[in-house]
Amino acid sequence: MKKSLFFIFICLSFLSVQFTFAQAKKKAQTPKTIVIENADFSDVDQVNVPDALLLTGNVKVNHDGVVLTCNKAYFFQKENYLKAFGNVQLVQGDTLFLNSKYAEYSGNARKAFATGNAVLTSPDATLQTDTINFDRNVQEVFYNTKGTIVNKDNTLVSKSGRYYVEQKKFQFLTEVTITNPKYIIKSNHLDYYSNSGHTYLLGPSTITSKANYIYTEKGFYDTKKNLAHFLRKSYIKYDDRLIEGDSLFYNRNTEFASATRNVKITDSINKGVVKGHYAELYKLKDSMFVTKRAVAINLVENDSVYIHGQKLMVTGKEGERILRAYKNVRFYKIDMSGKCDSIHSDSKSALTKLIGNPILWNGENQITGDLMHLIGDNTTRKIDSLKVLNNTFLISKDTLGTGYNQVKGLNLFGKFRDGKLHDVDVIKNTEVVYFMRNDANELIGINKNVSSKINMILENNAVETITFFNKVDGDIYPEDELPENARKLRGMVWRGDERIKSKDDIFTAEDNEMNEKLIKQGKDEEEKGKNVPMKVRKETLDYDKKKPAEKPAKIPKKK
Repeated sequence: MKKSLFFIFICLSFLSVQFTFAQAKKKAQTPKTIVIENADFSDVDQVNVPDALLLTGNVKVNHDGVVLTCNKAYFFQKENYLKAFGNVQLVQGDTLFLNSKYAEYSGNARKAFATGNAVLTSPDATLQTDTINFDRNVQEVFYNTKGTIVNKDNTLVSKSGRYYVEQKKFQFLTEVTITNPKYIIKSNHLDYYSNSGHTYLLGPSTITSKANYIYTEKGFYDTKKNLAHFLRKSYIKYDDRLIEGDSLFYNRNTEFASATRNVKITDSINKGVVKGHYAELYKLKDSMFVTKRAVAINLVENDSVYIHGQKLMVTGKEGERILRAYKNVRFYKIDMSGKCDSIHSDSKSALTKLIGNPILWNGENQITGDLMHLIGDNTTRKIDSLKVLNNTFLISKDTLGTGYNQVKGLNLFGKFRDGKLHDVDVIKNTEVVYFMRNDANELIGINKNVSSKINMILENNAVETITFFNKVDGDIYPEDELPENARKLRGMVWRGDERIKSKDDIFTAEDNEMNEKLIKQGKDEEEKGKNVPMKVRKETLDYDKKKPAEKPAKIPKKK
C-alpha cells in the first residue's frame, strides 16, 4: 500500500512539473504586443480602416527591441499588425536601420516589409532597392528587385540578394557586379561579408582590371587586403601571359601570383609554355619561378624545344627574357637533345649556355666539353651555330661496324643547316680516329692522326669530307693493323644509353612518380572537397565561419 501511494505521488509530481514547464513555454512563445510610444493624434475610422487605430504625426512604436517611426500609421491591435506611411524608419539596436516610404510590420510573425526607395543601413554597408523584407526570427533581409550596396570602396549591384544580419553577409544567387576603383567582379553566386570585405565566388566568375583578367569557378577575394585564392578551372590572364593551375594565390598589391598543381603558364608573345606543379610570378619584376616536374616548351624552327630542370626561372621583359634551368637539366628537340647541370638562355642575344658537364646529341653525334654555347638567329628563329669550349669530344658510331668515329680537341665551332650540324671546326691539339668507307660502304682503313685544326662537312649526320690543317701527323691503317685498344682516344666514353630520344625522356623516374602522386592527390581532394580551405581564409576564418540560416518566408501583406 505504501509503495502504491509513493508511486502515485511520483506520477503527480511529474505531471505537475510537466504542466508548469508547458505553461512557461506557452508564456515564452506568446507574441509581444506592439507598443505605441508616441503619436500627435490618434483616431478610429471604422468605415475606411475598420478595426484599426489611426496614428498621425511623429508616430513612434516599439516591439521587442525594434523601434519604428513614421508620419502616419494604421495599427491593427487584434492582429498586432502595423502599416506605416511617410518617412518610415525601422531601427534594430545600433546595427540595422531600414528606411522607406511605406512599410508593414507584424508583431506576431516578427517580420517587416518595406518599399518605396527602401534603404537598409548597417555600420559596414548601405543597401538601396525598391522592396526589402526583414525576418527578425532568423535575422535575415532579402530583396528581389535591383539593389545597390555601397561598402567603402566597393559598390555591389544585383537583381536580388539576401543579407544575414548577425554574420554581416550578403549573398547573391543571380547576376551581381562588384565595382572597385581597381577592379570589377562579376558572378552569379557570390557571398560578401561587409565587415571583413571577404568575397566568396561559388560559380563562374570574372575579375577584370587594368593589370589582368581573372576567371574562376570557385574562389576567395579579400577586398580590403587585395588578396585572393582561386580554385577550379581558374586562370589569371595578363597582356602576354596566361597562368593556370588547380590552386592560384594572388596578391594585387605586389602583383604576385603563385600556382599549385597542374600549373601551366603560356607566353602568348614568345609562343612559349612553362609547366610544373608549383610556380611563383612577380609581374612587377618580370620574373617567374617554376618547380616540381618543371618544363619549358619553346618554339624553334617550327619545332618545340623541351627544357626540364628541378627549377626553372624566367626573368626580364618581352624581347629581353632570360631562361635559367637548374640541377639535372635535360632538353629535347626532334633533331637534338642533351643534358647538363644548368642552362642560361638569353632571348635578346639568342645565346643559350649549357653549363656543367654538358652533353649534346645532334643526329648520331655525341658532343661533350666543359662549356657549350648554342647561338640562334632571332630573325629566322633558328639555331645558327655551336661553340664547345675546352675538352671538346665528338663521337659517333661507325655506321656498319662496331667502332667509333672520334674527334678530340680544345674547342669546337660548328654551323647548323636545317637544324643539323653541317660545318664543323675543331681547333688546337686535335686528334682523330675515323673509319673510312667507300661508296659501297666498304671499310678501306682507319684514319688516326693529330693536327692543329680539323674541318668537317657533315651531310645527313655523316662525315662527307674531313680536312686536316697544320702539323698533321698520322696515317690510314688497315683494319687488321690497328689494335682495338688503339682505336679509342684517351677520355673516350660512349654514352648512347643516356641519350634522350623523346620529350618524355627528359623526366626521371622520380619526376614521373611525383607527377602521378600530385595528380592523384588533386583528384582526391577535389572529390572530397578538401581543397576548399584557402590560404587567406585560414587567417580570417572567424569572420565567416557561421552557417547561413534557413531561407525566411516572405511576410504576408495585410489586406
